[in-house]
Amino acid sequence: MTDSSRVVPASVAQAFPAARGFLPPIDLYALPTGRSRASALPPRPSPSVSAPKTLLPLPPPPLSARAMATNGSSPRVRDTESSLEKVKRQLSSGSGRYLLQGPLLKRSETLRKWNERWVILDPTSGKMEYKLRRNETAIKGTILFDASSTITLSPVNFQGMPKYDGCCFYIGTPQKKDYFLCAETPGAAKAWVSTLHATQLVLRAHKEAVNSLAGNGSPATLGTVATAVANANATAMEATKEIEAAMKVSMRAALGLGTNNSNEGQLDDLTIMKETLRVKDEELQHLAKDIRSRDATIKEIADKLTETAEAAEAAASAAHTMDEQRQLLCLEIERLKQALERQIEQSMLKLRQSEEKVISLSKEKDQLMKERDAAFQEAHMWRTELGKAREQAVIQEATIARAEEKARVSGADAAARIKEAAEKLHAVEKEKQELLALVGELQSQVQREQSSTKQVCEERSESCSGADNSPPLTKHVDASDDDVDKACVSDSRSVLVSSESTEVQLAVDGVDIRPIGDAEWGSFQQSEALIADVREVSPEAEGGSLDIPVVNPPPVNDHMQGGATHP
Repeated sequence: MTDSSRVVPASVAQAFPAARGFLPPIDLYALPTGRSRASALPPRPSPSVSAPKTLLPLPPPPLSARAMATNGSSPRVRDTESSLEKVKRQLSSGSGRYLLQGPLLKRSETLRKWNERWVILDPTSGKMEYKLRRNETAIKGTILFDASSTITLSPVNFQGMPKYDGCCFYIGTPQKKDYFLCAETPGAAKAWVSTLHATQLVLRAHKEAVNSLAGNGSPATLGTVATAVANANATAMEATKEIEAAMKVSMRAALGLGTNNSNEGQLDDLTIMKETLRVKDEELQHLAKDIRSRDATIKEIADKLTETAEAAEAAASAAHTMDEQRQLLCLEIERLKQALERQIEQSMLKLRQSEEKVISLSKEKDQLMKERDAAFQEAHMWRTELGKAREQAVIQEATIARAEEKARVSGADAAARIKEAAEKLHAVEKEKQELLALVGELQSQVQREQSSTKQVCEERSESCSGADNSPPLTKHVDASDDDVDKACVSDSRSVLVSSESTEVQLAVDGVDIRPIGDAEWGSFQQSEALIADVREVSPEAEGGSLDIPVVNPPPVNDHMQGGATHP
């Protein structure tokens, strides 16, 4: 029984995160409790040793680790080596890992049916697998959870049977995947939950170790991981006792049920112990095989860890080289800072000069702005004056246009008047010519009448001298009388010609001829005499007829009468 107390040491991936990926999973059973009857025990399980995983190649270091070690090792390298030695001792001592396994009822995801599964939990790696039966080697599935998963006892009996009250617990993952499990007893359920919580602490410590190794890789982080692994193993060992007790209760219940069904007698504790020892013997045989394969794996892991240590030394040397380069860079940065400060001082001086220039330019700008405003005001005033001048020009243009229109109208009116005056002048000239012709005719007629008057006067004087008492030879006869014989009749109307004045008065049948001045008559002069209007009788008429002729005044034309009124 001393060999059965041995457990598998913790994996290097858990103790030293830099070596994660090198360790293959090793499924080792803890001490089983077995069942009281041979018929109830499962067949003998076959040994299962997982093959080691393929190692990931490490990047070649820039220099040989041994060559870098000759230059001197830093304290960080020494701490890393001591941590590696500690991990090797833990692997050699075999106190690194303890598997917790036992039966659990698991609800299927599709049919919601409760199935009994043999569950194996590795608290050092957080790996939880299950099989259909204990003696099977094939893994049916894996329950995935991490440090942020929700693991708690359920106050609700998911299974439904009264005997499972307080035996159900729940695992909720961030991937929205839930697992519903049920143990044999409430104590076993609490043992599973406590072990899962310890496993979460280990996973959290692993994560912090990985992050710290990515930064500085302090040895304190490795100690935290080892402490978490030890606590998880202790919790798993305590939980194993609870699970064994639950399995005993379950086996006794199963054996009691079988005894009642087969009407067999009660089994004593000795029979149960024998069956238990037989099962443990089988388990120890498988455990020995697994330990041998584990030792080979541990040796291989130790070699890989040695290589990892060399790579770590090379990385430390590279870090030392990088530190020297960092110091050189710091010196260069300091020099650049000084040069930058000098440039900043020069820039500040130029900036002050620029500020002075800006101030002077601002003053000039203000002056120019004032001049511009004054120019704008003057331009606005000139624009106003120009607008007024344009308005005056428009008004004057309109006045000129009206004056031109008036002048044009006046010119046209004057031209019409001139034309009318010319026409009137032409008509006056024509009338003047007609009047002159009429005057000529009148003069010739007057001359004839004068000559006739003279002749008549002579004849009258002769006749008056011969016989004063004789009747007149002529007789005044009304011309309108049709029965009057044709004879020379003396008209009572007389023509008075005055030599002193230039007026000539002609009284002919009631037609009054206005007097004509000297300028119109020319040199026409008549002696002052009273000439009777007597019609001259031709000799042919005198010889052929004895009638008294009737002297009619010449017809006066209306045009002549109207034209005589004009000067």
